[in-house]
Amino acid sequence: MSMERSELANGLIVVSHAMPEVETVSLGIWIGAGSRSETKVEHGVAHFLEHMAFKGTERRSARDIAEEIEAVGGDLNASTGVDSTAYYARVMRNDLPLALDILSDIILAPRFDRTELAREREVILQEIAACLDSPEDIVFDLAQEAAYPNQSLGRPILGTVRSVRGFKPSHLGAYLSAHYHAPNMVLAAAGAVDHKVLVAEAERHLAALDASGTALPAGAHYAGGVRRSDKSFEQTHLVLTFEAPPYRDPDYFTAQMLAAALGGGMSSRLFQEVRERRGLCYSVYAFSSGLTDSGMFTVHAASGRERAHELFAVIRTELERAAEYGFHQDEISRVKAQLKMGLLAGLESSSARAEQLARQILIHGRVLTTQELIERVEKVEAADLQALVERLLVSPASLATVGPIRHVARFDAVTEKFTIPSTKAA
Repeated sequence: MSMERSELANGLIVVSHAMPEVETVSLGIWIGAGSRSETKVEHGVAHFLEHMAFKGTERRSARDIAEEIEAVGGDLNASTGVDSTAYYARVMRNDLPLALDILSDIILAPRFDRTELAREREVILQEIAACLDSPEDIVFDLAQEAAYPNQSLGRPILGTVRSVRGFKPSHLGAYLSAHYHAPNMVLAAAGAVDHKVLVAEAERHLAALDASGTALPAGAHYAGGVRRSDKSFEQTHLVLTFEAPPYRDPDYFTAQMLAAALGGGMSSRLFQEVRERRGLCYSVYAFSSGLTDSGMFTVHAASGRERAHELFAVIRTELERAAEYGFHQDEISRVKAQLKMGLLAGLESSSARAEQLARQILIHGRVLTTQELIERVEKVEAADLQALVERLLVSPASLATVGPIRHVARFDAVTEKFTIPSTKAA
């Protein structure tokens, strides 16, 4: 693996992975701040800032930005997460200087034109409206709120209609000034990239970034609870979560394997029992997501209102069965193969690899080798999975539902078992 790392005088990390077999390069700037870094009055500002970055700079109009990148066949995009924001591009190898010039321009010198801001405000309001039309978006937002109440972690990334309507250029500028600092950022590239060229271009375009440090967001406090919406859809959606190990926890990969064994594919326990044997839903899956100091182990499924209580009860039974009887070795081997496949497949995509490089540096301060990641997967044993699911079931749960439930009493009986740990409810 041809991975190289450098650091500019202002603290910006520059990392690259040369992939000789490709002719394009994926590159981006990742900032270690997202919605989690917002104050209550800033709710949604990180996402709004990401949108406005493409709406003009001191040197380029919004149209200039689009035309310049597309004139060389490239593409440009961005995304806002809970703990990071990313601005990235993909171009031919010789167009890396242009791509980095544009990316640095939209971060260092956004114009925040009031006309463009008003127009983009309406775009974001439509994005919020689209989420309110999606039961899956609603139920995940409710689950996040239940897990992390009265915290930025528990608020939707997009903001609310009220908060978005209140933003002015000064709000965007203040957030940028507070968090877009070189020591809190990573420039990553993968594909047809020459590291020396990348560093030289970074020196030329990004040396002006603020070299001071940034304040850490408030620590996560996982609480758990129940949130419900009776908004009518064709199905009733439910999300069940428990606090999962954070990124740096030794059990992080155990949680990934547990999620895969329970609901990571067509051979997983929940898929086989809930869909294949009982026909209770079309889709059921589990995943574990991490932060630096917390995480969420999540199960999602949807069913008709008549059978929502049955669906929930079966999920509970499968979790209890895993805690009591554990997992077979063939399940463990299959899940390990799935995770290793995912890790190795990610190395074949330049965009996925660039993101992986940046996120690992933001989280761990270094890039983890592929061999190290595989070894972490291989060392997990069946007993580790069983111990983790036992831990989950005696910890507070978060439950969110969207849609009406016909047999409420039966559903609530199962809910109580989840939201009140068994050690306390006994």
